Amino acid sequence: MSYKVKLKAFEGPFDLLVYLIENAEMSIYDIQISEITNQYLSYIREMEEKDVTVATEFMVLAATLIEIKSKMILPRTNETGDSLVEEDPRTMLVERILEYKRFKKAADILQAQEERGLRIFEKPQEDISQYLENPDEYLSLDLKQFAGAFNLFIQKKQKVEAVRKHYTRIERERATMEGRIKMILGAVRSKLGQIFSFKDLVPNKKDRYDVVVTFMSLLEMAKERVIKVDQKALYADIEVSAGERVNEDTVLDKYQGQEVQEA
Repeated sequence: MSYKVKLKAFEGPFDLLVYLIENAEMSIYDIQISEITNQYLSYIREMEEKDVTVATEFMVLAATLIEIKSKMILPRTNETGDSLVEEDPRTMLVERILEYKRFKKAADILQAQEERGLRIFEKPQEDISQYLENPDEYLSLDLKQFAGAFNLFIQKKQKVEAVRKHYTRIERERATMEGRIKMILGAVRSKLGQIFSFKDLVPNKKDRYDVVVTFMSLLEMAKERVIKVDQKALYADIEVSAGERVNEDTVLDKYQGQEVQEA
């Protein structure tokens, strides 16, 4: 019983034959039978050396190629020596190759469609009869009631537009470094010798802006030796105390109108 042999990239005899023709860059309509036959038989022998049982269709095509090769070699003359005009022995083989390529192309298209279909998920059909069988419901309003409802809608819209026109959203004025330094300096001067926690100097601990402006203010004051800052360990609380210039009257002159830039 014969079966399909798949060795390397070939399935079936015509798959191998088409590969040999295309690899040799030959035209299907002008096949060099002698060369192709030799290559084909060489491949058959390689299969046998690898103990691969060669399918019947491989051997049938090999016999066909040998027959065509012999016809191409034998002289085409009659008994008197005149040349005979016969049909090219390769014609039937060419037709079979073209037919094989057409079916192979169609199979590739069907396989691509199958793979594309496997990537599509369909939603199961739902029963919507309850929506189709029930009659449409209409709002029962006479002309006077409809006009009243529409007038109420217009009035509400006008009120909303009036509110937007006469009122504006006022954002909270953000703290400046000058103001925050004044606050910290006042706290430190009022309780000289006391150690303050950084968290105690932040008015709104949930506002990132307030945390940043307080931290930058402390850095500026520490640089000018107005305060001292200390941190016992990594990520520990920052401790703030009075510095050697804490009581100088000109300490705030440098920060007049200074603002912090938000990250």
